[in-house]
Amino acid sequence: MAINLPKKEYDPQENTKAIECYENYVNPTHAKLLRMMGLDSAASEANGCYITDQKGNTYLDCLGGYGVFSLGHRHPEVVRAVRLQLDKMALSSKILLDESLALLGEKLAQITPGDLRYSFFCNSGAEAVEAALKFARLTKKKPGIISTFNGFHGKTLGALSITGRDAFRLSSEPLLPQVHFVPYGQLEPVRSALDENVAAIIVEPVQGEGGVHVPPYGYLTGLRKICDEEGILLIADEVQTGLGRTGYLFACEAENVVPDIMVMAKALGGGVMPIGAITVRPPVWDVLLREPLIHTSTFGGNPLACSAALAALRVLTEGCLLEEVREKGEYLLDQLQIFPKIYPSVVKEVRGRGLLVGIELTEEAAGGVVMAQLLEHKILVAYTLNNPKVIRVEPPFLITQQELDYFVAALDNAIKYTEEIMAL
Repeated sequence: MAINLPKKEYDPQENTKAIECYENYVNPTHAKLLRMMGLDSAASEANGCYITDQKGNTYLDCLGGYGVFSLGHRHPEVVRAVRLQLDKMALSSKILLDESLALLGEKLAQITPGDLRYSFFCNSGAEAVEAALKFARLTKKKPGIISTFNGFHGKTLGALSITGRDAFRLSSEPLLPQVHFVPYGQLEPVRSALDENVAAIIVEPVQGEGGVHVPPYGYLTGLRKICDEEGILLIADEVQTGLGRTGYLFACEAENVVPDIMVMAKALGGGVMPIGAITVRPPVWDVLLREPLIHTSTFGGNPLACSAALAALRVLTEGCLLEEVREKGEYLLDQLQIFPKIYPSVVKEVRGRGLLVGIELTEEAAGGVVMAQLLEHKILVAYTLNNPKVIRVEPPFLITQQELDYFVAALDNAIKYTEEIMAL
């Protein structure tokens, strides 16, 4: 099947200027890599599931900003909310209380599981992870953290300390001490890593950048039990999995688990504004009750970002969107499961939950060929940061079955071509 993707007129000088500036003043190596992949133009505009570059090419976005564009690009309700707020007040004075921040705090308390209640707002997932680590250590008065191999929590120093890939960590050491890494999806190694200095366990309910690994059922419940028995905190990093991505509002709800600290970002801003947050159970907030300014952010929780988040949450929680995500995810996984059978030399496994899907290839080099071929069909994907063998499929929730079919057909052609190349 085919989808007619429009091609718009473009100004060659405008595109050349953008690429040159990126090469000369931002990141030359990254720009060179994108050129090699055929992405030698800058994004110009976006809407819904599509991005148009400065050359006039329109792409079906099956990457979705690594989970940012769950509602698509420029969702009208989110854009409208931000425009209305901009006409009133863009940034907060930080002296007077801000209504949008307060309302967002109330909304998160209402929609997060269990007795999660208090929220701190920042600007990104990494900042939210930093806040989670800080509050866990302050609450328990202990420095130790248990994390997982191939887990990804960010690249700021604290978040990097608990990110389980040496390629990112080694050049920045020494990092935070007393961080213990254990295999994902297994409980016994967690128990073995426990000592008197551990304050918390941090985990992704579905491991995203590690290659889209769905843990066995009971894993999150087991972690919750260990934390309760040992008197330590459970931090759920829902930066990528939260807010509908797995077909649940929060992925930990698949096992009805309530963490002590929940970390959010990416989709929280509705694809329009950057915002991160942690929402915590009341005992974790005691430190802030004693010292209300112990952790702050100048731009965190600004009125524009909070207005975007409130609008995004209205869209997510009204109607049948989560059910649609589950149905589309099941349909996509079902369509993709045939590829390891018909192309075993290229595709090792397909896995995922909801509209977070990973396609693991047999060789890392195959990923570049598959992605390049998908670009020929004007489809955007990327590999997972901690496992370059895995191609991540993370489209906006509003993607249609016709667009999913177009992706599957294009992927079939891309893998078939890759199989032929690998056989040479």
